[in-house]
Amino acid sequence: MLYPELFKQLEAVRWDMEKDIPWGSFDASLLTDEQAQTIKMNAITEWAALPATEMFLRDNRDDSDFSAFISVWFFEEQKHSLVLMEYLRRFRPELAPTEEELHAVRFEFEPAPALETLMLHFCGEIRLNHWYRCASQWHTEPVIKQIYTQLSQDEARHGGAYLRYMKRAINNVGLEAKAAFSKVGVLMASARRTAQALHPTNLHVNKKLYPRDTVQSRLPKPDWLEHWLDKQIKFDSTWETKVVERILSNMGLLLDQSFKTVQDLNRYRKELARELGPAAAAGAPAASA
Repeated sequence: MLYPELFKQLEAVRWDMEKDIPWGSFDASLLTDEQAQTIKMNAITEWAALPATEMFLRDNRDDSDFSAFISVWFFEEQKHSLVLMEYLRRFRPELAPTEEELHAVRFEFEPAPALETLMLHFCGEIRLNHWYRCASQWHTEPVIKQIYTQLSQDEARHGGAYLRYMKRAINNVGLEAKAAFSKVGVLMASARRTAQALHPTNLHVNKKLYPRDTVQSRLPKPDWLEHWLDKQIKFDSTWETKVVERILSNMGLLLDQSFKTVQDLNRYRKELARELGPAAAAGAPAASA
């Protein structure tokens, strides 16, 4: 089992919201209304760890190890939302999210292949780590800068934990896991080709609720994410290149390959698909995380 070791590792570096956030260093002159509004949207977005956890537990009923780890992931992600709300409660109480605004992002995600979902969230953690690092640089008020640094470090650790489960999946089901991970990896490393940000909170997950079936679509300002990235924190091609390089580097380590470009990963994906075709035709069992 991976859960006991991951629990110890994450417990050892967990930050305390009262002791490790320098609340006393707040400088009101360095927080603009524009910046405070983005903090509210991020707080609500982080609340979506709740429906994501419900999805993970539902789709991994046969995997108690991973489901136990999700208890730690859920705790830390909900704390992200909480610390952002606490910041607003202390310094911009009129902008603190309402319970109704938070509850709006709790909706059912349709069942999806567990391996693809695992890879999707692994890439999401990498992307969020870079978004929050960029956001910390954009903000000018010292307390929120520190908060975003803390959150970015958590997201990096979560990505590392997901990677451990991805390695386990390859050991357990081999080719099918590699095919699932490379397929989603190509998608998530191809953000330059898409009109919207590629992150789990911005993907459609329930056909019955379309078009309000993304987390971002259910926020008070559904278009805030693109504006935040493009116009405010300016998550430009330099930052995006860092995300892609990190995804490709981790895929190389995971699959024992070398991927310098998304095209390299895509060629590998196609090779796996050709190999998997005969196996699937012979009745190979479906993979699970």
